[in-house]
Amino acid sequence: MTQVPPDAPPDALSEPFVPGDLANPPELAEYPETLAAPAPAPVADARTAEFVAEWRNASYNCFSSGHKFCREVCPVTQVERNESWTPTAFHANVVAMERGELDITDVAADYVNCTQCGACELRCPNTLFTGDFYQFRTRTVDVVKAVRTLAVDSGVHQPAWRTWNERTDLRTHEPVLGETPAGQDNVRDWAAGLDIPVGGETVLFVDCEAAFYRTSVPRAVAQMLQLADYEFGLMGEQWCCGGPAAEMGYAEQAKRFARHNLDDWHATGTKRVLVLDPHDYISFTEDYPRYFGDEFDIEVVLVIEVLAQLLRSGRLTPSVTVDRAVTYHDPCRLNKRKGIWAEPRELLRAIPGLRFTDVDRVTQWSYCSGGGGGLPIAKPGLTARISAARLERAAELDVDTLVSACPWSERPLSQAGDAQNIDVVDLHELLAQSLGITVGGSRGEVGDRRGGQ
Repeated sequence: MTQVPPDAPPDALSEPFVPGDLANPPELAEYPETLAAPAPAPVADARTAEFVAEWRNASYNCFSSGHKFCREVCPVTQVERNESWTPTAFHANVVAMERGELDITDVAADYVNCTQCGACELRCPNTLFTGDFYQFRTRTVDVVKAVRTLAVDSGVHQPAWRTWNERTDLRTHEPVLGETPAGQDNVRDWAAGLDIPVGGETVLFVDCEAAFYRTSVPRAVAQMLQLADYEFGLMGEQWCCGGPAAEMGYAEQAKRFARHNLDDWHATGTKRVLVLDPHDYISFTEDYPRYFGDEFDIEVVLVIEVLAQLLRSGRLTPSVTVDRAVTYHDPCRLNKRKGIWAEPRELLRAIPGLRFTDVDRVTQWSYCSGGGGGLPIAKPGLTARISAARLERAAELDVDTLVSACPWSERPLSQAGDAQNIDVVDLHELLAQSLGITVGGSRGEVGDRRGGQ
């Protein structure tokens, strides 16, 4: 868009006109799109200037349209009616930074308040009102990540995130157990007694939360794959995927971790990575290809999709009755951001005895656990409020179990479910039970306690 000063000499735009009117001056047809406003002063900080040059157009797509439909589906806005923490504000700040009215120190703390669920992007008319020839999706999640990266690169840190990422860097795994060590020495402890080899063409990547805290999930996955004679191994030296670091703005650390994992896959002859956690799936299908380009030659496969294929082919046949009344919590990074919603429901409907009540809409715009985007680390109380709101929706359906497929969501959801007397069970665990598998491992503090009652 051409920027012209308001005191420019008269031209074809000086007189009112009706767009498309045949009586318009002919020179209007070739007139460049202009904006009559003072040209903004150049941004003094080179890093910020580079940032706004990259993201100004994405943010103007929101700022110039003026709609606010995204707010009704934003999980943070639903529980915190703070105008500074809305998706529209996240874009407006970028415009203000370009104009020199704000800098990163003014707004960095506001961008903590986002789970990066992607609901705002789906609800945005700029995304909805597109057709076959114009594919567009408002990039609020990417803008939030970029602002957080700008903050870290500018030396503006959120204390809890800084501590978390320093500990992750030290341990090569996230400190999901608090002060209890989570590191390379015990990253495979969840697989005790399962006799899983290391390396091979296909490896199972187990995220930090599942490997150290909710170990029942990877144990369920591994035993189901073994039951179906599906060959797989584990990584030679698995580090954290780097995705949470990237989401919190620690991009350099995320890339180092990604580099290590890719090198490890190449060293063990790995061609395919099975992923059970939606957060890892986002990292491997979006971040890693952006980091490495054609060098990233690894096929990334979601475990849920593998299990659905094994069911269809008859290699897995659920036969054990599971007497539960359940509804399903769509992980944001599967449904909202990747459009994966059918396969989880296919698995649930294959479990004998299960009474499955689906929610009122497939797109799941407003249902979030609050467990993503680093929010539980910086603001655990806000995550708890979002999870509590999600469990209130489940309670309206008169179910005894909320089923998820994301270990990162299951910790806050379990805590909220305990207050509603609703159990939170991972989909992989439930399917394994219906196959007669004794899973073992831990379902986390709340899950273990409820399971023992």
